[in-house]
Amino acid sequence: MKTIQPVSIWDNGQNLEAKILNTYAANVTLGVSATFAYLLFTEKEDGNQGLPVRQGNLEMRGEAYTQWEVDSYAWDWVAGQLNLTITGDFIPPAPPEPEPTPEPIIEESI
Repeated sequence: MKTIQPVSIWDNGQNLEAKILNTYAANVTLGVSATFAYLLFTEKEDGNQGLPVRQGNLEMRGEAYTQWEVDSYAWDWVAGQLNLTITGDFIPPAPPEPEPTPEPIIEESI
C-alpha cells in the first residue's frame, strides 16, 4: 500500500479524505493486458488504515502494458490514471507495547 496526497471524496453524504492507495493485479492476460483493482482508504487518527472510500478497476493495455516490468511502474501507472500523487509506502504504526505483568506477591506464612 502507498500513502498519497490527501484527496477529498464525496461518500454517502459526507466528504472523506483518502490518504492511502492499495492496488493489485486482479487479472493478467500475458502479453495482452492487466486489470488492476484499486482501493482508496481514509487514515485513522492513530495512523492505521481507515475506511474504504472508493474502489474500482483499471485496465492496462498497449504500450503501458509492454513497459510494465517492475511493481513501481504499476503503482505509478495506477496513480496517474486516478490523478493521485504517491508520497511513500504506507507503514502502519507498530502496536503498543503490552503492559508488563506485575510480579505476584507471595506472602510467607509465619
